[in-house]
Parts: sequence; structure tokens; C-alpha cells
Amino acid sequence: MIPDPHKLGVHKILKHVPLNSLFHAPSKRRLAKAVNIADIRLCAKQRAHKMVFDYLDAGADDEISLRRGKDAYSQLEMHYHCLAGLQPPLDLSTKIFGHDVKLPFFTCPTAGNRMFHTHGEAAVARAAQRHGTLYGLSSLATTGITDIVNYHTGPKVFQLYVWKDRELVKEVLDKAKEGGFNALALTADFTWYGNRERDIRNGFTIPPNYSVKQMIEAIRKPAWTYDFLSADPYTYACIKDDVPADSLASFVNSQINPAFDWKDAEWLLGEWGGPAALKGVVRVDDAKKAVETGFSTMWVSNHGARQLETSPATIDVLPSIREAVGPDVEIIMDGGVQRGTDICKALALGADAVGIGKPFLWGLAAGGEEGVYKAIEILRVELDRAMGLLGTGTVDELKKRGPGLIKRRPGSVRDYHDVYSHERGYGGGIV
Repeated sequence: MIPDPHKLGVHKILKHVPLNSLFHAPSKRRLAKAVNIADIRLCAKQRAHKMVFDYLDAGADDEISLRRGKDAYSQLEMHYHCLAGLQPPLDLSTKIFGHDVKLPFFTCPTAGNRMFHTHGEAAVARAAQRHGTLYGLSSLATTGITDIVNYHTGPKVFQLYVWKDRELVKEVLDKAKEGGFNALALTADFTWYGNRERDIRNGFTIPPNYSVKQMIEAIRKPAWTYDFLSADPYTYACIKDDVPADSLASFVNSQINPAFDWKDAEWLLGEWGGPAALKGVVRVDDAKKAVETGFSTMWVSNHGARQLETSPATIDVLPSIREAVGPDVEIIMDGGVQRGTDICKALALGADAVGIGKPFLWGLAAGGEEGVYKAIEILRVELDRAMGLLGTGTVDELKKRGPGLIKRRPGSVRDYHDVYSHERGYGGGIV
């Protein structure tokens, strides 16, 4: 292995050598050709270091839940109304956490965005701002809480893990309030770290360990590599500025609290004092308990199928959770979304809003802010088209009439794609 280039100060030299546009030119050309999210996934795969792409792309264990989460939408048919008399453009606006937004879907809080592109969370926040939708920030972000307001002035949700140190939690919550965050999301499905075997095989570390294997891959991906080497080393700035990226694993292991329970959740809600979601709900009894505890929003999620293998597809459990909590409790759902039709189905079956994860991160890895913007735009256009063809002109109408428009049928081999579908991400076409 060679020494860490950042510790040698290589980035201080390279940041003054304007070669980024040269290295990024092929990535921009690929991104311009992308017509769907599967194409953007391939763009990300072409640009990002294999270790980084697989970290983003993977699920837990045998990735059964990852596949099921996407395939579950194939079993839901859309029984549309004809002659609906709609006039474009449709109204995709709604409210999330009580705030007006232009889209009923948003970028989920995700850790370490600067790993995928040096502009990281700033790029995502700017793209969300341009689309007029909610922005979510992870407590393991690589951009500070108070910095985000410079990029996104609209409604924002801050995500928090189940930390042991209550003084740290109070400090982070105070920063979130000062930074203009309107809502809190407590991630409850990360009490243990999931088994992600692609990471083990790739020797995934933050930052890279500069082994021969990693260096060869870095040479193959010059756009990502120059981006990484010419930028300042990143820290997990929402926690403490002195927690460097390479100390993340030990910090998380020391702070994650598997013993965190409902009483701890009550304390947290008291400290926050505003709208709050419980993220990681897949059971009816947990949803009911969360409402009793004081959570205003149920966030139906299985952590992107990255935690407990064979956890259920979120779209499958969504209707039962809506029935359990009634019509007045806000529900957010994420998981497996890769098409605007997926978002449409989730809204019809009980979600008030839908979170996207991999689609916008693929966009970020493929081309920074413009990649994120394009991923959101693709889904916006697809959702608009799906609602129009379904015969629903507004998000409210879709939610009211939805259960009668979406029908489930048994799975069929006809639902799935050819033998190359795994490599193409189910539908991608560009190389």
C-alpha cells in the first residue's frame, strides 16, 4: 500500500490543476443519453470506483430483499379509467410534514454523499431545491447541517440514528433546529450493521486503502479518482467536525445503541418538539405503537434492503399499515422505487409521500448535481404520465381513488426481464 495522498497534501496541488472537465466529459455524454433510472445506474457504474458503486448498489446477504423490493411492483396492475377529461400539466404538488412541496417524492437522507461525488449533499440539496421538493439530510452526512441552508431553503427533514450519547443527540438536534430543519426522522432499523457481502469482497474502506487492487480500479475510473484526489478529505460533519471518514466504523460501533427502546424514543420526541417520523416501520403493531408514542409520521422502510435479509418489500406492507393507522396519520414509504409508476402505485396504496434512495445516488455518482436533477426529472415525467394515463389529475385524487385503481395478481415469469437484466438494472439500455 502507498500512504494516504490526502495526508501527503496531494489534493492541495491537484485542486489548482483544472482537469476536472476533461475527465468528466465522457460521463456527461453518457448521462445525456440516459432515458430512465436503469440507464443512470449504468452511468454511475461507468464513472464510480467499483468499491463505491457496489456499496451504493448492494443489499444484504444474498440480496433477496433487494430483488423482491423491486419485483413487488411488477405484481401490481394499474386499472386505469379512460375518457378522464384531464388537461395537462397535472398537479403533482402535495404536503410533506405539513409543508407545501411541488413533488410527492423526495431524496432520502443517505450517508456519505461525497463518497460518490465531491459535491455530495450540496449537489443533492441544490437539485431538490430546483425541483421544489423536500430534502433529507443524514446524520452521517459529509456536509454540515448549517451549510445545507445555503443550498436548500425549502422544507427539510433531518435523519438521526439511535445514538447512545444523549448529549451528542441534544447537540445535533440543536444544530438541526438552527439549520432550519422542519422535521426529524428516527432510523430504527440500524441497531446492527447489515451484512453487505459485496463490500467484504471488494475490501470496502472509507477512504480507500490504496492497495494494488484498489489502485488498478482507480486508474480505470479516472473521473471519480481525480474528483476524489483533488478535493479536501471529507469528515462526517453533522456529528463532529473532528470525526474523519476513516474513523466512521469505530465511531458508529461505539455510538449505535441496540438497547434503544420506546422510552428512549419518547425522550427524543420531547427534546425535538416538532414533527417526527419513525423510519423503519414494516409491522402494523409497531405502527400503532409509534402513533401512541407520539410520532406524527410513519416511514415504511427496510433500509433499502441493506439490513435484515428477507425483510418484506415495503410496497407489500404499506396497505396494512395505512389501514392500521387510519387516514389522518402521514405515511412516507421508500424501497425499490425505480419508475414513476412505482411512485404512483405507492401513493395509490396509502403513502402520502415517497422517498427515493438509489435513483438519486446513482445520479450523483454519474454526474453530480446534474445527475441528481436528471434522476428526479425522469421520475417526475414518468409519474405525470402514469397519473394522466390512470385518470387522476392530482395527488389527492390519486390517494382517494387509489385502492380501486391498483390490483394485485400472482407473480409471473413474464414480469421479469431477460437474462441480462441484472447487469442492466432491469431495463437499462446504454453502455
